Amino acid sequence: MSKTAITARQAGFVLCQKCRLLSVQEAFSHNLHCPRCGARLRLRKPESLARTWALLITSLILLFPANLLPIMTVTYLGEKEPNTILRGVQYFIESGTYVIAFLIFFASILVPVFKVAGIMLVLLSIQRNWKGWLRHKTLMFRMIRFIGRWSMLDIFVIALMVAVVEFGSLNSIHAAPAATYFAGVVVFTMLAANTFDTRLIWEETDR
Repeated sequence: MSKTAITARQAGFVLCQKCRLLSVQEAFSHNLHCPRCGARLRLRKPESLARTWALLITSLILLFPANLLPIMTVTYLGEKEPNTILRGVQYFIESGTYVIAFLIFFASILVPVFKVAGIMLVLLSIQRNWKGWLRHKTLMFRMIRFIGRWSMLDIFVIALMVAVVEFGSLNSIHAAPAATYFAGVVVFTMLAANTFDTRLIWEETDR
């Protein structure tokens, strides 16, 4: 950031997070509200780091049963066969549908791990006062928020397979417990990304 540039906070302004109105923070207090929409005005999201850590740790805990437990159960001629995410990827590779196998592996394994590791790295860099790579960390957080919408691909694949493969009582597919844990991972990582205030990455440079 240029040495001559100043932030809105340094210039005495505060941005409304609801209607995006920029207000002067003269006589700023904790009871100040936006003159346009009436929302509470804050320089930073309250307890952003603590809330993001709580949501991130929850998603990290759920990540293990989501990958270790069966995510779907296939019943063929009365025999039930539970399948994990990795087993599903292996099945599509063996059947020659490499594109679907790659999409499931990318969306169900790589993306959640990348999101958890990326958010954790940013949080640690703030608490440990690591001042380098600020632009890269900001860009990575934008990517985390963008790819969050594709994280439910594995659940969509299960729903599609249920609709396509269902043939009465002889052959059926049902979601297994890991699907619930996986959905929890997606929800909590998205909440963690939205709870975190990215302005904290640049906090040290604003002083």
